[in-house]
Amino acid sequence: MFSVCVRDHIMIAHSFRGEVFGPAQRLHGATYVVDVEFRRPELDADGLVVDIGLASQTLRALLADLDYRNLDEEPDFQGRNTSTEFLARVIFDRMAAQLSAGALGKGAHAITSLRVQLSESHVAWAAYASELPPPARP
Repeated sequence: MFSVCVRDHIMIAHSFRGEVFGPAQRLHGATYVVDVEFRRPELDADGLVVDIGLASQTLRALLADLDYRNLDEEPDFQGRNTSTEFLARVIFDRMAAQLSAGALGKGAHAITSLRVQLSESHVAWAAYASELPPPARP
């Protein structure tokens, strides 16, 4: 399996509901390093997994909707604890939608899985990974 990973970061504010979160129930900030790994069994005709430039641009555009936001105020997240694990899945789903829409180019249709990792520090991170459905054929 071949893979390519692109990296960016976001800075957010949020709070959590539930005693398990202790002081994190209060509004606090987090800076996440975001890694998105694209995987496929074979390289495309150009010898690539994905165009790194397009992957980087797409990641930056999708993270812009989260960056410098108080997630407690975002309608999409009302009633949810925006944990690191939860956000990894949100970013995964949004990147999968971009892949499906063709935003990463024709060669990217053969990407079979993604892995999204959010690192809170050098000692703590969370990730979500899954196979992707096969692309729709006309």
